[in-house]
Amino acid sequence: MKQQICILGSTGSIGTQALDVIDQHPDLYEVYCLTANNRVKELAKQARKFRPAAVVIANEAHYKELCTLLEDLTDIKIYAGKEALDQIVEAGPIDMVLTAMVGFAGLSPTIHAIKARKKICLANKETLVVAGELICSLAQEYHVPILPVDSEHSAIFQSIVGEGDNTIEKILLTASGGPFRNHSLEQMKTVTAADALKHPTWEMGSKITIDSSSMMNKGFEVIEAKWLFGVPSEKIQVLVHPQSIVHSAVQFADGAVKAQLGVPDMRLPIQYAFSFPKRLPLNGDRLDLFKQPLEFFEPDLNKFKCLALAFESIRQGGNMPCIVNAANEIVNEGFRHGKCSFLGIGDVIEQTMQRATFDRSPDYDTYIQTDAEARRIATELMNK
Repeated sequence: MKQQICILGSTGSIGTQALDVIDQHPDLYEVYCLTANNRVKELAKQARKFRPAAVVIANEAHYKELCTLLEDLTDIKIYAGKEALDQIVEAGPIDMVLTAMVGFAGLSPTIHAIKARKKICLANKETLVVAGELICSLAQEYHVPILPVDSEHSAIFQSIVGEGDNTIEKILLTASGGPFRNHSLEQMKTVTAADALKHPTWEMGSKITIDSSSMMNKGFEVIEAKWLFGVPSEKIQVLVHPQSIVHSAVQFADGAVKAQLGVPDMRLPIQYAFSFPKRLPLNGDRLDLFKQPLEFFEPDLNKFKCLALAFESIRQGGNMPCIVNAANEIVNEGFRHGKCSFLGIGDVIEQTMQRATFDRSPDYDTYIQTDAEARRIATELMNK
């Protein structure tokens, strides 16, 4: 039987690469549902190729256009709206859900998928950043596996497979350092969104690429690693590794370090999440260790305030990571549209952390309220 896959965010970077993986293994995987937010033409094109049972366009304004684009394909059901995302992941035939949506919007459908006992292939890091304790509790309650798709967390996962209950002494979380790794603080005052979108090693969506340039992306990955692997943040060390060859590593109680290496290709962690514990053939480049040295540096927390703020949000706990995520989504978009300076990203997030209502023991409703409040505060601060 082919595994039926629902891809939340099929038109983004992760979604399109996941479809390439499925295309390479048509005997093992089949697309049950594809979803997008605004890219209606891309979604229709994907639907024509993969012929899913259903498609969902989250932005209802595009529903009529999608219906028109697919009017001759009467076997594909077409839905629209955010509630449709929550409902489609519960469909009986679905075996696994790839959560490749960007931002807070991925939280609700992920919760619905867990409650429907679907295997979660997690590419939406904000889900664990915002509500890690809730998600891990639900996964345990419903006996649902959460398999990481981020290259770093997949590397950590691959490094601990077979280690049983052996104690993790430290997680070594690698970061490329982004395009501004060698910039001075003075130089960073004038960088533009176009500069920030020129990532040296990875091809990603614009939101994640900006987060990588500010190193907020790495801060979020620290939070994600804490929940995925049950390791406190003080045992997670960030290493700037410009070559992006060592995707991350784990140090054990005896001092041994295990790492996963490979070329920068997101299809590998996507496929591993789909196929675990099996390793399937994958077309693509292979790593040549003779080509370049492997370098590692400590991150500069003075230059990259966002990474420091992420660690601070873990220290405070409660809904503070949710506050940081909401503020970051606002200023990330603001920076891309010229409404905020690059260094202003960290300043607005820090001030939002100081002003938003802190809750040490949040529930789902608290997260919804916190997200709305933090977005409002960050917007006001950015527009001053």
